[in-house]
Amino acid sequence: MAAARERLSPAERRVAEVVAGDPEAVAFGTVAQLARRAGTSGASVVRLADRLGYRGFVGLQDAVRRDLRQRLRPAAERIRSAAAGRDDVLRRVLDVELANLRLTLEGLDPRSFGAAVARLAARQQRVFVVASEQARGIGLLFAGELRIVRDGVQQIEGSSFRVTTELAGLGPEDTVVWMDLRRHERWLLEAFEQARTSGAAHIAITDSEFSPLADGAMATLTVAAAGAGPFDSHVGMLAIGNALLAGVAARLQRSLTRRLDALEGVWAAQRALVEPR
Repeated sequence: MAAARERLSPAERRVAEVVAGDPEAVAFGTVAQLARRAGTSGASVVRLADRLGYRGFVGLQDAVRRDLRQRLRPAAERIRSAAAGRDDVLRRVLDVELANLRLTLEGLDPRSFGAAVARLAARQQRVFVVASEQARGIGLLFAGELRIVRDGVQQIEGSSFRVTTELAGLGPEDTVVWMDLRRHERWLLEAFEQARTSGAAHIAITDSEFSPLADGAMATLTVAAAGAGPFDSHVGMLAIGNALLAGVAARLQRSLTRRLDALEGVWAAQRALVEPR
């Protein structure tokens, strides 16, 4: 809106001021309500959305909703606001995490998700998972389970020297899955910049379409990460990982059945698992 300011009519500017000052009015309102707030007509609201490059009011509304769900506050600020509701922690966490799940999964672009699944299911290609320290546990789980589903999966982690060395061998047939939330860890962004020149395909699991990790990615899967406590929630990121695994498993069902049968035989022979009594 700031970039388009000089091109806006006075009526469109009034609408833009409402959008900037009260985005919830756009996210959960109607064209008529927004027009009344701005003292103009519904046509001005629609023209503003079109002028900003959105597909009408619905496109503008979707963009505002995505932005609202990605507004992450620093931990120091969250812990102060959480103190007021400390007597009902379980209810607050339940409400926040259910909202995170719904916003994450319902907000995914089906085409981007489908493209990511198809790429991860292409068994002739190598898959590398790069997760920030805060997302490391989810990265380990995702890479480990994807490794059961198909061959050629590796998690890249360790020192900057090791990460740089591993990424040096990337090529156009490879796929890299990046996992991180704002505020991004510097080493991961540096690794991403290195990997961008390799020609590999990139899948970004992050909290915003405007994340640096989304730049040039073949698929950007955004998560809602509002925290009920002082830290960002990783429930949405975990849910996306689970959804990707389910999608890849469905595509590779026949070969995966054989793989799992073979693994079950090995696990039973080695008595690797303790069966419940």
